[in-house]
Amino acid sequence: MTKTVKDYIRTIADFPHEGILFRDVTTLFADPRGFRMAVDQLLNPYAGRRIDKVVALEARGFILGGAIAHQLSLGFVPIRKKGKLPGTTIAQEYKLEYGEAIMEIHDDALQAGEKVLLVDDLLATGGTAEAGIQLIERLGASVIGCAFVIDLPDLGGRKRLEAMGMDVHALCAFDGQ
Repeated sequence: MTKTVKDYIRTIADFPHEGILFRDVTTLFADPRGFRMAVDQLLNPYAGRRIDKVVALEARGFILGGAIAHQLSLGFVPIRKKGKLPGTTIAQEYKLEYGEAIMEIHDDALQAGEKVLLVDDLLATGGTAEAGIQLIERLGASVIGCAFVIDLPDLGGRKRLEAMGMDVHALCAFDGQ
């Protein structure tokens, strides 16, 4: 039987809180076939489209974004949690399940008119991705697509991003949290 990306993802019960089913992509990253499959499948929908930079969200998104940028011979731009980038940044607040957080990007990371592929490992509520999109657009660039390994459709992130006009691609979906 041929393995899919979903087959490489481990589920850990009650992490980080009781009642949560954590989808662990480190097992995907550790397997060379699984990791290659994920990178190739994340790229596939965007083949032939103009992409100037790959932007990824902290932290597991960096692993995927770096690999995708390398595969496409493009630059890589990180969006990080507040206070982690050394240069001048712009910030965007967003809501978490239990409070708020702030993401930042260097203010010179993207140029007006650049086309960007946004990458992360997991799409849940869509709040982090939406904050990333807002940062990208504030710099004058545009998001041509949002690529994720995992979608948790019950949490509504895909619908939220699609309502913003985003093209959303995820390799697999898991029910529940």
